[in-house]
Amino acid sequence: MPSLKVSLLDYGAGNVRSVRNAIMACGYEIEDITEPSQIANAKVIVFPGVGSYGSAMKVLKEKGYDAPLREYLAGRDKPFLGICLGMQTLFESSDEHEDGADAIPGLGVIPGKVIKFDETKMAVPHIGWNGRILHQESPVLKYVSHEEDAYFVHSYYAPITEENKEWVLTSTTYSGQPFISSVQRGCVVATQFHPEKSGETGLHVLKGFLEAVENGTLDSAKKLEVDSKAETQFVKRIVVALDVRTNDHGDLVVTKGDQYDVRENHKEGVVEGRGGVRNLGKPVALASRYYKEGADEIAFLNITSFRQGVVEDMPMLQVLEEASKSIFVPLTVGGGIRSYADPVSNQTWSALEVANRYFRAGADKVSLGSDAVFAAEAFVESGGKKTGSTSIETISHAYGAQAVVISIDPKRVYVGDESAADPKHVVVELDDGSAGPNGEKFCWWKCTVKGGREERDICAVTVAKSTQQLGAGEIMLNCIDMDGQGNGYDLPLMKAVSGAVSIPVIASSGAGKEAHFVEVFRETPVQAALAAGMFHRKEVEIEACKTAMRQANIPARS
Repeated sequence: MPSLKVSLLDYGAGNVRSVRNAIMACGYEIEDITEPSQIANAKVIVFPGVGSYGSAMKVLKEKGYDAPLREYLAGRDKPFLGICLGMQTLFESSDEHEDGADAIPGLGVIPGKVIKFDETKMAVPHIGWNGRILHQESPVLKYVSHEEDAYFVHSYYAPITEENKEWVLTSTTYSGQPFISSVQRGCVVATQFHPEKSGETGLHVLKGFLEAVENGTLDSAKKLEVDSKAETQFVKRIVVALDVRTNDHGDLVVTKGDQYDVRENHKEGVVEGRGGVRNLGKPVALASRYYKEGADEIAFLNITSFRQGVVEDMPMLQVLEEASKSIFVPLTVGGGIRSYADPVSNQTWSALEVANRYFRAGADKVSLGSDAVFAAEAFVESGGKKTGSTSIETISHAYGAQAVVISIDPKRVYVGDESAADPKHVVVELDDGSAGPNGEKFCWWKCTVKGGREERDICAVTVAKSTQQLGAGEIMLNCIDMDGQGNGYDLPLMKAVSGAVSIPVIASSGAGKEAHFVEVFRETPVQAALAAGMFHRKEVEIEACKTAMRQANIPARS
């Protein structure tokens, strides 16, 4: 049994619960750092930076952690593991600031400045699983093979320079852009990727680090020869969604209907096969199954949460807390994330406070639906002016764009020609295979809110573009027409939206077989594809989809 006690620097932002659970899963106890004076005497510090660079440095300074951290790290002889933003703050400064502002100073341990990926050359943020190129042989990576992927989620990166190249433990490439994916010098280690979200690979990284601390070998890393032309492979993601609602007994269950009819039908019962509303089990048990079967991400979508606020939604918070104990891939949660007031107590909560409850319970990303559509409408009506007060803006400012997913629920509106639609809508020409019921060759996608119950006069492309400008980092693109039909994704919709934004898009609604994943990844630029019912009913296995992808030369995580 390990005797080492890990000092965790949790400064109160984001999902640190998963890091805590991952460390405990490796068999180690944790002691929380709550005072700056604890830093100097810590045997090993793990610093999981979460959120935006500016917010993190501000909190570190306000709580008095910055100076003791610099002193702890100065000699490079005290064990330290920084994660994601915990790595970026080690550098001298960052460009993650408001337009026109100066670079934000960091801890200054590693030479160099953190800069943003070029949105004109790649989808930003960099979200998903990618490889690593070894620059050093380190006990930290003792249990990890070169072929294993790790999970990244970031918009800013640290470039390799002549001044910091001695620090580089691994590098990674994204759309041809190399960057530092982990560092080590002496006993100071940090990763841009998230070990706590990288499955067994990530747990093995934590195990290697903590074992090396225990046995005194952490500072024994050795330089390796590196191929300057080497590149890593960024894989396509398979996301499994669990539509969660409360049943007649007050329990949370995973359910699946077709074309959103589950949002209207709350009668209990199970119907075999497709059609009808089917209760399919408990959320944590199903999510654990998908984690073991190879899901790259899991999304919990609370489909009835618009009736109540998340602060009262203790069951969903408990689901996240329980799931994060044994599921070490990213968890997204959606439903009811908005500002609201309790009608009884008159107490109000901001969308940021609501999101924070989810993050602290174990969520990595929050999905905004109806509130995002309303924000997009207001943004368009104002001529593109930001207020700084929308849920998208406030959450993105505090936690970074990568923490905000926009879930768009549109339905097709067929028209005979482009001129038949309002000019403000983006109209797309359809091929013969996807023409309308009366042979219409054109359509646009009308957005809905409140779980598909209410239509809005704004198109999906406009919502996607507007929410990106407001600070969203990813689009979950559904289609009510395709939902539950098993005939494949709405490819024209996926092309239209992914071609209009520079943030990653997740294709959703319509998957019924392995070939549909191959099709959407081959025919559109989406970075991930989501499915629910076909996996719930065990009609298709996750690994079968990945096998089909690999056979079609589409990279998939093993």
